[in-house]
Amino acid sequence: MNVRRLLRHLVATQWATRRLFPAATLDAIEASITRAEKTHGGEIRFAIESYLPLPEVWNDVAPRVHAQAVFAHLGVWDTEHNNGVLIYLQQADRNVEIIADRGIAARVSAAEWEAVCRLMEEHFRAGRFREGSVAGVEAVGSLLARHFPAQSARAVNELPDRPALL
Repeated sequence: MNVRRLLRHLVATQWATRRLFPAATLDAIEASITRAEKTHGGEIRFAIESYLPLPEVWNDVAPRVHAQAVFAHLGVWDTEHNNGVLIYLQQADRNVEIIADRGIAARVSAAEWEAVCRLMEEHFRAGRFREGSVAGVEAVGSLLARHFPAQSARAVNELPDRPALL
């Protein structure tokens, strides 16, 4: 168990996360997802979590492992064409993870997803949460547009565009 990590999760609050991601920022992220999804055949879901449950911190569960659980919990895996992507931000660990469904993961490399995560984290370190979030959505949208161009008649939007605050 990492004591510093445990302390970060103990003091993290949803109030602090909402201060960093006010309604206007959530609106900007939502609008960015809506715009991006018009350019490709994928589905983007954005989730922000303030802290992990203490048993997971105690057992040193990696942020990526927890992001995979969030991917399942939010039903990102349950799209018709296996084309869902989760952008997961974990505030206490200051970590961004991108989890892609199997239809997309086979075409986009881990290095490309990692580059998007680092771009977002760079913005976040500078306190630019709105800009970093929108830049991340746009970068994911560009990757999806390259590998999954938009169909002429887009199917129903399968996942909510509004970011989830967990």
